[in-house]
Amino acid sequence: MTGEVIDWLLDSDPALRWQVERDLAGAPEAVWAATRASVVSEGFGARLISHQDPDGQWAGGAFFPAGFDFSRVPHEGQPWTATTWSLNALREWGADSHALAGTAEKLARNARWEYDDRPYWNGEVDCCINSWTLSNGLWLGADVDALATWFPEHQQADGGWNCEWVEGATRSSFHSTLNALKGLLDHERARNETGRVRGARRRGEEYLLRRRLSRRLSTGEIVGPWVAHLAYPFFWRYSVLNAADYFRAASIHDGAAPDPRLGPAIELIRNARQPDGTWLQAGRPAGEVWFEVDAPAGEPSRWVTFYALRVLRWWEVEHRDEPAA
Repeated sequence: MTGEVIDWLLDSDPALRWQVERDLAGAPEAVWAATRASVVSEGFGARLISHQDPDGQWAGGAFFPAGFDFSRVPHEGQPWTATTWSLNALREWGADSHALAGTAEKLARNARWEYDDRPYWNGEVDCCINSWTLSNGLWLGADVDALATWFPEHQQADGGWNCEWVEGATRSSFHSTLNALKGLLDHERARNETGRVRGARRRGEEYLLRRRLSRRLSTGEIVGPWVAHLAYPFFWRYSVLNAADYFRAASIHDGAAPDPRLGPAIELIRNARQPDGTWLQAGRPAGEVWFEVDAPAGEPSRWVTFYALRVLRWWEVEHRDEPAA
């Protein structure tokens, strides 16, 4: 069954196929690297690059399309076509930054955040936005190191982050904390950071681990049905799959075994597996996209299946396949 599922995953866009070749199929580096190189010239990656504006942006805006009517959000959802979302996708798909040569400089000249008209690479007040800007800047070669130091300065007392801190929030958010952690890990990998920024990452990880990635610290109850909403693209949304994939990456970077407190999250992922060995698409968040990259809600999802198999393989290989606490 697993072999059939992997064959199904390999029959996919280069943005996914190279990751399946590397992480599940055991292909030689020459094979998956060649597939990865094609991301910018074929399929999803090439299509998304073709939508880039001459000034370096996508849809004419930093976080929202130019001229967007914000009254549409409650009815139509967040649009996913602007610059930050497009860069996030290309980076996560493994696109070679050389295909976007000059983009960092163009964005420095032309892109401003919708909030307070701030320069693009200076970041914003939202910790999720700052994390994505940090990761994208590192990828494209922009000067974003100052953003890494922003996170320890805005970390909540409980160890996490909340994008609504500027509105007075003092308790952390699962969503915000996970997004912040991703940027900090990218910075640490790029800069070999071992000081204050790493300390902030470790505290943020502990915030999620103490809650078993899914539970209230006070009662032990599941924080909400959204933790088991396994959907791709992730965008800004938290799920146990999104979080477990982060902890896989952090564990590999740190050379550490998986933390046993991940067990309940791993069980939620495992229990969502279908009899045919796939995972279903729970449904991406509403909102305009350039094009669809995965199955509709309720159908087998190549992306969700890939992430779930990769997480489970890592967990099981590390000999932590134990009953959930």
